[in-house]
Amino acid sequence: MDDISTKTIREAFVEASSFLNRHGVDEASLNGELLLMHLLGWSRTKLLSNWQDPFPADLELQWQKLLGRRAAGEPVQYVIGEEGFYGLTFRVGPAVLIPRPETEILVQEILARGKRLWPAASAGPAEAGPLLADIGTGSGAIPVTVAAKCPGWQVAAVDISPAALEIARGNAAKNGLPEDRIRFYEGDLLQPLIESGVKVDILVSNPPYIPTEDLEGLQREVRDYEPHLALDGGQDGLIFYRRLVSELRQLPQLPRLVGFEVGMGQAGDVAGMLKATGAFGTVDIIRDLSGIDRHVLAEASSIS
Repeated sequence: MDDISTKTIREAFVEASSFLNRHGVDEASLNGELLLMHLLGWSRTKLLSNWQDPFPADLELQWQKLLGRRAAGEPVQYVIGEEGFYGLTFRVGPAVLIPRPETEILVQEILARGKRLWPAASAGPAEAGPLLADIGTGSGAIPVTVAAKCPGWQVAAVDISPAALEIARGNAAKNGLPEDRIRFYEGDLLQPLIESGVKVDILVSNPPYIPTEDLEGLQREVRDYEPHLALDGGQDGLIFYRRLVSELRQLPQLPRLVGFEVGMGQAGDVAGMLKATGAFGTVDIIRDLSGIDRHVLAEASSIS
């Protein structure tokens, strides 16, 4: 790229957008804006208001490095180190998946159904409300959001990756939650909860669901940078759903509400697994904003 240190911020943005576009970056202009906002520590409003200011010469080397990372395929969220989710901000890095907008729909459904099933818990102390457990928590987007939005609920988060749990704990603190607001467990799927005798009322999971043979065909940002531990769902992408459903009965009590995020074409199979348990009177499939069957929600008529 040309030296942009003597140019305006707008000119730096235009050249950066062109550079990213030439390197195959989708939404190059949006990425250029996000990188500039990160570099300068500005909001979008301030960026646009100061469009004609000189680009700071002392930041040019750092700017070139940021652009180089994004041009090489590193997700912009990893480059700037954060992503928004449900109105909150989460630190992200290569140890965790980047929170997706479709997962906000899962959270929205869980909050709505949980408030209907436990109406008295909305304003009460957390120890009196339902306990929600998020399995494979990653960045902690789901449990941190629930803990922030529902102070009357208890919240637990499980992940097999110590690095992911460290990020999730940091995100709880980043969003102003007390240290003991979320219980974190390291381990495989439901096993830490089973071993600890935790009574789960609401079970949520967005597990790995990409069929192994499809991993190489993913866009480079996902394939080359996001953790395969959180992507690889086995031969047909359904291995973790089978394990989760089979482990439900090992919990001290059956969750009253279960919510899973699923991959394209998997909703029917996962709904069938939950129906086959005979434990859930209602099993619904929810579409995302693209019209894809993305979430499976199951409710038991009572706790058993």
